[in-house]
Amino acid sequence: MGDGVNLQFRQQLLLIDGNLGAEDVAALKFLCTDLIPFKKLENVQSAVDIFQLLMAEDYVNEEDTFLLAELLYRIKCNFLLNKLGYTKEKVQECLHEKGRVSPYRQMLYELSENITDEMLQEIVFLLRNRLPKRRRTTSALELLILLEKQGLLTENNVQMLEEVFVNVSPDLLETVNSYRRAKVSLPQQENTLPAKESSVSHTVGIRALNFPQETSIRSVSSNVNDHYAEEPRSLWEHVGNVHSIPSRQDNKAATLTQSLSKMNLELPREFSNVENESKKMSSYKMDGPKRGFCIVINNVTFDGDLQERKGSYKDAEELKRVFTWLGLDVMTYTDQTSEQIKELMETWQQLKDHKDRDCFICCILSHGESGAIYGKDGELVSIRVIMSYFTAKRCPQLAEKPKLFFIQACQGKEIQRPVYVEADARIPDFSSVQQSLSPSESIPEEADFLLGMATIDGYASFRHVQQGTWYIQALCSKLQLLVPRGEDILSILTEVNEDVSRRVDRWGTKKQMPQPAYTLRRKFIFPIPRDPPPSQQY
Repeated sequence: MGDGVNLQFRQQLLLIDGNLGAEDVAALKFLCTDLIPFKKLENVQSAVDIFQLLMAEDYVNEEDTFLLAELLYRIKCNFLLNKLGYTKEKVQECLHEKGRVSPYRQMLYELSENITDEMLQEIVFLLRNRLPKRRRTTSALELLILLEKQGLLTENNVQMLEEVFVNVSPDLLETVNSYRRAKVSLPQQENTLPAKESSVSHTVGIRALNFPQETSIRSVSSNVNDHYAEEPRSLWEHVGNVHSIPSRQDNKAATLTQSLSKMNLELPREFSNVENESKKMSSYKMDGPKRGFCIVINNVTFDGDLQERKGSYKDAEELKRVFTWLGLDVMTYTDQTSEQIKELMETWQQLKDHKDRDCFICCILSHGESGAIYGKDGELVSIRVIMSYFTAKRCPQLAEKPKLFFIQACQGKEIQRPVYVEADARIPDFSSVQQSLSPSESIPEEADFLLGMATIDGYASFRHVQQGTWYIQALCSKLQLLVPRGEDILSILTEVNEDVSRRVDRWGTKKQMPQPAYTLRRKFIFPIPRDPPPSQQY
C-alpha cells in the first residue's frame, strides 16, 4: 500500500482481512470483477490483495472507504462495517448514490448464493458440451466466471441462465427475469439493486424452527430471578451477522414470507408441512465406537473495559456434565484470547481422531458484537470464521458428520419487552423487530451444520450472576429431559425456545428469544445414555 495511507488505516484493513475467510475473499473477488481486470484478480490470495488493487485503481482511499463498506455489506459481513466508520443502515442509505457494484454483478452473486451443490451438478451436466472437459467446477462463483470468460454470459445477454434455470429452479429463473425487467424499466438505477438481505431466498438449506408465538406472558416466580446481571454495553453479548445459506422459495407463500422476514424468521426449503417431512427424514449415524468431542470456550475475565462474566462458570460446568453424560469427550478452555481461539480451532480442525467420532460440538461463552465474539484480549473473532474451520474441505474427518455450535452471547443492546395479549387485543406490531441479520448467515455454505444462538439479532441475553444464563441452563435442562425420550435436536431446541421465551427478569420487564439456524440433512438424535441424567444423580 502507498506511503500516503496512514498506519491506522492500514491496521483497520488488516483487522478486516483477519476476520474474512476464504469464501469471503472469493465473494469479494467476484463482486470486484467489473472494477478490476480478471488477470489481476486471478493472483489474489487474501482480502488485503483486493484492498491493494482497489487502492491502486483509486476506488478506495483513506478519506473514501465506501466501496469497501458496500462490499462487506454485500457479502453480509456487517459486523466489520464499524472498522470503516459505517453501520449497515448508513450503507443502505448511501447505496443509491454511491453504490459501485452493478445490478448485473449483484444478480449473479445472488444466484451463486442460492445455487446448492445439487443444483450446481445439474447445471454443469446441462452445460457439459459448453464447458472445458478437463476442468472441474467446484463452486457456483467459479462456474459463473467461467461462463463470462467464454462470452456465454454478459450484462446484456443472460439467455443461457434462463435456459438452464427453466430446468433447474423456477425461483432462480425469476431472479434472472427480475433483473431483465429492472434493466428495461429502470435504467436510471444502474448503480444499485434493492438489497434483499432479509429475503427468504437467501436461506438455502436452512429449515427454521417454530418459534413459540405467545398469547400471554406471565412472570416466572423462581429464585433464578433474584440476581440478574443487567450488564452495560460491553456485556450485551451478541453474534448476529452471519453469512447466508441460500434456499428455494415458494412463490405462493410470498405474503407469509414477507411477514416472517420481518420477524427475522425463515421458511423451510419447501413451504410444506415440516412435521410430515421430518418423519420421512433419516437420522445421522450415531453408533460409532466414540460419540465425539465437545469443546467449551468460557471467557470470564477480559482485558480493558469488558467486565467479568459472573455466573459463566456455572454454564461451563453444566455443559461439561451434560455432554459428558451424552457420551462426548469434553474439553474446557478458559479466558482465551482471539489468537488462542483461532489456534484452538486450527488444532481441532487437524485432529485425526475425528475420523472415529460421530459428531463435533463447540460451545462458546463470551461477550461479543454482531457476527463475532470477544477474546480475552478484547479483540473480535468472526463466528463464521470459527465455523469455517470445520467445513468438509478443511476438515475432511468430519465430512458428512453433524457439527453443532452453541453461542451464549448477546446480539445487541436492545431489550425484548413482554407483550400482554388478551382475547380481543390488537395483534402486536412486529415491525419494530430487527430486520437485519439472521444466524443462518454465519453458517458455512454447506450441509451438516447447526448454530444455536442465545437471542435474536439486535437484542440482549441474560445471565444470572450465580446460576448462569437463561439459554445455556435451558439447553442443558431440555437435553436431560428430552434425550431419554428419543427427541431430535431440533425438537429439543424448539423446547429451549419455549422455555427461554417464558422467562422474565424479577421486574417482569425483560425477555429473551433464542434463535437457531441449520443446514442439517438428517435428524440428529443422541443415543439414550445408560446412566440417569446428571440432574438426577445428585
